[in-house]
Amino acid sequence: MGKHRKEDRQPPMAGLPLRNKVVAAVVAGGAFAAVGQPLAANAGSEPQDRDVQPLADAKNLSTAVTGTQNSPAAVQLLQAQAPPQAEVQETAVREMAKARAIEAERIAQAEAARKAAQAEAEARRAAEEKARKAAGFHKPAEGRYTSGYGSRWGTSHRGIDIANKIGTPIYAVAPGEVVEAGPASGFGMWVRVEHDDGTVTVYGHVNTIVADEGQRVGAGEQIATMGNRGQSTGPHLHFEVHKNGSQKINPLPWLRERGIEVA
Repeated sequence: MGKHRKEDRQPPMAGLPLRNKVVAAVVAGGAFAAVGQPLAANAGSEPQDRDVQPLADAKNLSTAVTGTQNSPAAVQLLQAQAPPQAEVQETAVREMAKARAIEAERIAQAEAARKAAQAEAEARRAAEEKARKAAGFHKPAEGRYTSGYGSRWGTSHRGIDIANKIGTPIYAVAPGEVVEAGPASGFGMWVRVEHDDGTVTVYGHVNTIVADEGQRVGAGEQIATMGNRGQSTGPHLHFEVHKNGSQKINPLPWLRERGIEVA
């Protein structure tokens, strides 16, 4: 009697059975899921002993979201968002190898071009030397050009000087006949060669003479060695050109016209 029945203030929701588990909580940037924890008995209380675990891979995410390991949707989602690390590394290695191959090819092409240019220059020099020999002209001596034709030290220098060590070979610049070989005033010793066109070339301050007077010599044939005899400041060849046998001219243009460079 007088008893009243306490009515439920929270009527059950039709068609939605009450579950006491939090299925999944996905946190952006970390992907965490809390699963399988009971709710507090009273409404508004905090869940107790909740276990929070990071999702390491697509398998864990699939389990957290669906409660099973047999849902491929979550696996495919993660795979689409982030390619495997091994694939990224493999791509980087391929790109690096490609860049190295391109650089190696560029270096090889540059080296081939350099060698081709060098071979072309050597072939050109050989052709020029052959042409000079065919024309019958040769450089008088190897060495350093030290003095030119014209006024020098208050006097007139009627030739050019080529310096080198004593004993350096001296050659006839063109075919001709040795018309004088021996002592000479100011030169110590000299050799004079008269060529087929009447030009005479003079080789002064020689150390030794290897051609005889009256001997026929060819272009590039050795006629003497370089010395320091006579009025000389050091071992060198004093070379002159006498046009028509007597007119002293500048040897440099005469030599250049015949393909011979000294200075």
